[in-house]
Amino acid sequence: MKEKSIRLPEKNIVQEILMIVPAICLLVLFMVIPFFEGFKLSLTNQKLIQGPVSPKFIWFRNYVEILRDKEFWQAFKNVVLFTVMVIPLQCGFALFMANILNRITYGKGWLRGLFFLPYITPMVIVAMIWRSMYQYPEGIMNIFFNSLGLKPIDWLGNEKWAMPSIVFLSAWQAFGFQMIIYLGGLQSIPKSIYEAASIDGASPMQQFWSITFPSLRDTNVLVLIVTTIQALKLFTQINIMTKGGPNGATNTLVNYIYTKGFEAQKIGYSSAASVILFILILIIFLIQNALLNKKQEN
Repeated sequence: MKEKSIRLPEKNIVQEILMIVPAICLLVLFMVIPFFEGFKLSLTNQKLIQGPVSPKFIWFRNYVEILRDKEFWQAFKNVVLFTVMVIPLQCGFALFMANILNRITYGKGWLRGLFFLPYITPMVIVAMIWRSMYQYPEGIMNIFFNSLGLKPIDWLGNEKWAMPSIVFLSAWQAFGFQMIIYLGGLQSIPKSIYEAASIDGASPMQQFWSITFPSLRDTNVLVLIVTTIQALKLFTQINIMTKGGPNGATNTLVNYIYTKGFEAQKIGYSSAASVILFILILIIFLIQNALLNKKQEN
């Protein structure tokens, strides 16, 4: 038998269209139009402060120069490294804390607000505080190391430690957001499933891998995508704490765009780099989404 399609009344369709029109207008105004304007600029030799000579169309020359620039590829490598390092640390800690908060009875609201506080604190303030903590040789981190009999570390001035220091700071600052999302996902899992598993003799670890983690499939997809996009846009911490140093060890794509556009005053060039960043994020998002959907089907 053929299933009968449900047809909504025309009045409801009109109401739904009117409800999404404001969102579409905002997306077009603040995303679509700026993107095409940026793409138009990327085809020119536009300067930040233009002289008497008007900018000229140079077509794809900016893109060719960027793809030949070793600094660009180092920034790309750094941001990929940051993403690979921060995702398991940040998301893993967020899931761990959400699982603890989901089990306790008293003080859950206070603890949730306390852990979420770093996320709503402006990154500029957080970066300034952590820069003083990482100070060499008398920052709080090095004082702690000295108390353990270890040598002080130049956290932000050493190429080996600069990126891990930024990763740890970023994971601490933003894990509260993922924690709240995971907490919502955990609270949606029926407790009767855990009770049945306990009766069958399943340990807490077995319950986590057999019930909790599979039940958070959609939540994991959301958290992973959001965290990846935010990681690829890393800028504020770098700009305040290291300026991309030492020797480009913490330079990122957004910092590369900023320095080329506002310090070198090459707006057309930086616009081309912005378009490349957008394409890279889109490609990574599509690949990630496809792999996650394939895993869910299996």
